Amino acid sequence: MIHILLLDDHAVVRAGYRKLIAQEPDMQVVAEAATSAQACELVRQQQVDVAVVDLSLKGDSGLEAIPRLRQRCPGLRVLVFTMHAHHGFALQALRAGASGYLTKDSDPDDMLEAIRLVHQGRRIYSGEIAQALLAEHGQHEAHSPLTQLTPREFEVLRLAAHGQSTDQIAGALCLSPKTIHNNMSLIRQKLDAHSDFQLLRLAAEHGLVQL
Repeated sequence: MIHILLLDDHAVVRAGYRKLIAQEPDMQVVAEAATSAQACELVRQQQVDVAVVDLSLKGDSGLEAIPRLRQRCPGLRVLVFTMHAHHGFALQALRAGASGYLTKDSDPDDMLEAIRLVHQGRRIYSGEIAQALLAEHGQHEAHSPLTQLTPREFEVLRLAAHGQSTDQIAGALCLSPKTIHNNMSLIRQKLDAHSDFQLLRLAAEHGLVQL
């Protein structure tokens, strides 16, 4: 039996996943969470084999949740199931420790099969994501400047590009405002951006935000 945790901030979405998974004889949803903090607490209390994680959580970070969950539950496999179809998100999720990455326009059966595959220790990606990652790797990850960023820096930039303040980002990532300031300085250096406008333009050009 595969024991599953659902991390998504929409209760209706989690209910849909639960209903779908309940029809499968080899898997069971044992925990649900709307925030990364809730998910981290639940994996301490429950036996969880696979976490299905959305990256966009209200006032929170699914990307940051991945390493925290794996730290608290050694052996946990993480399947990202998200609306973000840009390969930059997938690359950062994999760097953070995810085993699979599917977009929410995938067929429901694809999600079920992906849960089984990541539970077996295999990697699985949506078709368009796999092609983009292969193309990126073939170009030595030089195609997008955002590949220079660490998963944390990537998430700080994403949240900033969506208009969150330093204090809001710090709260979402459980970091101090000073750490966020330092991360923003490093991001500007790595991306050779001399203003917030340049950062926003880069974020838009590479799919982090829509202008």
